[in-house]
Amino acid sequence: MDASKDGTKEKAEEAGTSTSTAVSTTPEYNSTSIKKARLQSTLAALLSDPILADVPKKPSLSDVDTLINLELGSAMRITILKLDGTSFEVALMNSATVKDLKLAIKKKVNDMEESSMGHRHISWKHVWANFCLSCHNEKLLDDSASLQGYGVRNNSQVQFIPYVVSRASRKHTRSKRHRFFHGLNRKA
Repeated sequence: MDASKDGTKEKAEEAGTSTSTAVSTTPEYNSTSIKKARLQSTLAALLSDPILADVPKKPSLSDVDTLINLELGSAMRITILKLDGTSFEVALMNSATVKDLKLAIKKKVNDMEESSMGHRHISWKHVWANFCLSCHNEKLLDDSASLQGYGVRNNSQVQFIPYVVSRASRKHTRSKRHRFFHGLNRKA
């Protein structure tokens, strides 16, 4: 009987040794760099699937969430027509505002420019100071207004149009700013 107990002990010790060997190799397998590499390869394989062609190359969680909601019908796809006649599409939630649309346009254009020409800086402050968005011949000027209030729905077309802000709506014109800072320099 002692021999059978010793045999059981030996088997348990062997099993324990093999378990400890497996445990010692596991931390190498679970290292963050290997996990990241596996995740990137899996993500690259998924994104190369033609069904997922509308997912951006480096998707954020909000991008994926919006695309899921688009499939469920609680988001909309809007075509943006540029001044040169080309267009692109952005996806937004049905409850999106004009500001959300501007942010989506900014992200999409920056991604397109980066993929085609590398890093290129676009002054969005300049763009929005000289151009505005229009849908159904109505200018989308109020950033906090809902897109649906302007009649923007799924598959709507929004276009850029030239726009100059009237002097009355500006808080400080250039001449007033110049006089203010010029006066500071005189006192010094």
